[in-house]
Amino acid sequence: MRCWTGKPRVVLSWSVYLKRVAPTALATALDVGLSNWSFLFITVSLYTMTKSSAVLFILLFSLVFKLEKLRPSLILVVLLIAGGLFMFTYESTQFNLEGFILVLAASFIGGIRWTLTQILTQKAEFGLQNPVDTMYHMQPLMFIGLFPLFVLNEGLNLSTTERLFRYRDASTLLYTVTTLMIGGVLAFGLGFSEFLLVSKTSSLTLSIAGIFKEICTLLLATHLNGDQMSWLNWLGFMVCLCGISLHVVLKAYHSKGDKRPKFHEGEASIADMELLLRKEGVNSEEEEDAIFDAQHR
Repeated sequence: MRCWTGKPRVVLSWSVYLKRVAPTALATALDVGLSNWSFLFITVSLYTMTKSSAVLFILLFSLVFKLEKLRPSLILVVLLIAGGLFMFTYESTQFNLEGFILVLAASFIGGIRWTLTQILTQKAEFGLQNPVDTMYHMQPLMFIGLFPLFVLNEGLNLSTTERLFRYRDASTLLYTVTTLMIGGVLAFGLGFSEFLLVSKTSSLTLSIAGIFKEICTLLLATHLNGDQMSWLNWLGFMVCLCGISLHVVLKAYHSKGDKRPKFHEGEASIADMELLLRKEGVNSEEEEDAIFDAQHR
């Protein structure tokens, strides 16, 4: 990054790294780990619909960290999302309690993750506005957080599978490695774009992109994987999307209101002080001219 941008490398002290970066990285690792773990039990459709409840927890932690103000409209948003979450999981033919709990836990941790990420990337004192710098500092701790889950759930199967370490055909190994690399590149691009959105714009843009991504994922899952969804599940998901869309609209409305010019007492006092100094300067210049004229008469 230093050779590419010409800017000095971002170096954080250990105290800042452990207090600010470490909680964000561990929350990100748990969010990713629990989300991927849930795919062993539930379908992509149920995962996508349940993961959309992350907005609920983002609102909750935004209130805790005072990034949002408590308004009656937020209560309506919470009720819509909670009601939609209940409807699209009610009597689902492909519902699995263990996978549902894993995704819901990932959504809860995701609320902590994105709240801490917003604080981390939007503070100029840390210098982590560039998403590459953010990922560079977070990846080591994310690996430490994910490695125990990997060893516990996939370590033995991965070490004994014939598709990787105990392969018999080179084409099978090549296919597995290529699939893993494509997934890794897509995950890197997704993480890069998400950090870029949070650091350069706001959670408003991220919410809009998240709604579009969830709709596309559901359509692909139903058409390609054959996931089954009843009309009540679809209705619940639409109610949930209405709650998310209402939150987006309200956030845009309030952000416009916050951009209006505000006059504080401090600014007024500074302006008065400058005006007083200017008047004193004019008076002193007039006195000096009067003295000069008196001396030369």
